[in-house]
Amino acid sequence: MDTAIHLSVGQWAAVLLATFVIGLGKAGVKGLDVLTVLLMAMVFGSKASTGIVLPLLCAADIAAVNYYNRHARWDHFRKLIPWMAIGIVLGLLTGKDMDEALFRKIMAGIIITTILLVFLMEFRKGKDLPHHPLFAVSTGLAAGFTTMIGNLAGAFANLYFIAMRATKNDFIGTSAWIFLSMNLFKFPLQAFVWKNIHWEGLRIDLYLLPALALGFLAGIRIVDRIRDELYRRMVLVLTLAGSVFMLLRS
Repeated sequence: MDTAIHLSVGQWAAVLLATFVIGLGKAGVKGLDVLTVLLMAMVFGSKASTGIVLPLLCAADIAAVNYYNRHARWDHFRKLIPWMAIGIVLGLLTGKDMDEALFRKIMAGIIITTILLVFLMEFRKGKDLPHHPLFAVSTGLAAGFTTMIGNLAGAFANLYFIAMRATKNDFIGTSAWIFLSMNLFKFPLQAFVWKNIHWEGLRIDLYLLPALALGFLAGIRIVDRIRDELYRRMVLVLTLAGSVFMLLRS
């Protein structure tokens, strides 16, 4: 059965909007991941939607790496990548046979944690940067786990780079390389272990590529107009707003 034929007009509208938002996020408008997760899960189901979204993420990551590659901070890349990989494996082992109700509860817990981290990051009294190795370890594990079970690693990555006071372009460029690496690592795991990447889903993704490209181009225009000092504030606000929205909807 061809899934694409059986999507209603409203479902197509939701999926196209979600794809446009993916493009925005990969171009640097961070903090909107939750909207994509909710819209895709609403149409395809929580776990099944991750197989639809992952190829789109890979395509957008390639575009982001091509555009922002000169801004990558490889010290942050090396700190996060090993722990994200471990988090992905943990998500693979625990998420394969998870029922939908439990899956949604875990997502809600992730969002609560994200909200608390945002507030701690924003209102902590100390001005010292969290350079303790455990900060990168915990952030990497959380990002890897959440990216495997629900493509929600963006919130944790955002918090890491906000804490590190990364400049706008370093933030976007390093994130692009990290997520391209992690999403390519996830692809065969989801295709051959979870078996939720299939030809019908890839066909839908082909239809969605124009919306992805439009979102990416729009995101570049938006980010170019935001000054570095305002970028961190924007990411914090969008991450918090998205987290609250998903918590209320879970």
